[in-house]
Amino acid sequence: MKRPNNQSKTMLVTLGLLTLSLMTQNADAYQFKIGGSGEWSLTSASSYDQWAQKSRFQIGDTLWFNYQANGDSVLQVSEGDYKTCTTTSPIAKYSDGHTMIKLNQSGPHYFISGVVDHCKKNEKVMIVVLADRSKSSSQAPSQSPSPSSAPPPAPTSEEYPSPPPAPGAPAPEMTPAPAPSDDSHPPPPSPSGASFIVVNFFYSVGAFVGFSVLF
Repeated sequence: MKRPNNQSKTMLVTLGLLTLSLMTQNADAYQFKIGGSGEWSLTSASSYDQWAQKSRFQIGDTLWFNYQANGDSVLQVSEGDYKTCTTTSPIAKYSDGHTMIKLNQSGPHYFISGVVDHCKKNEKVMIVVLADRSKSSSQAPSQSPSPSSAPPPAPTSEEYPSPPPAPGAPAPEMTPAPAPSDDSHPPPPSPSGASFIVVNFFYSVGAFVGFSVLF
């Protein structure tokens, strides 16, 4: 028996991973039979709205319609055409008798019978697909704390000037500023060291000359 080479092993591993990935993606998907039974006809038309309101549809789920291909069809239409049973401009049309429709986006989806008379007798249904919240953040945005209010600054004299004197009141006396005393004058500067040396030098020369004359 011939053993598989490395290339064959790589292909087998790749196929296995691909199959596992597809199984994981479809694990949460669910197939809904329209009306609960899957029958798309006038007989079950009265139960469609009540069934749709009790069901929870998510992205990836599928709808199954079972009907006679030669006598009916399924039309996916807009909201306006759903209300008026207009069949002339559908978004999509299915007439194979065993229709499987995958729900690929959130929001309302409108389906009516391709026979106008059937649609007017409530052979129609509105499917609301829930929004995908798996990628939304679970934490609410943090709110920045409000800055603490600082106390207002104390009013200055410029902001609140003193009021003018009342009419007839004597003007306030102005006290003259006192004259500067002698203590406020700085003492005369003392002679510098260089001047003192020069003076002593001349005194010494004069004394020497005087002694020379006397003797």
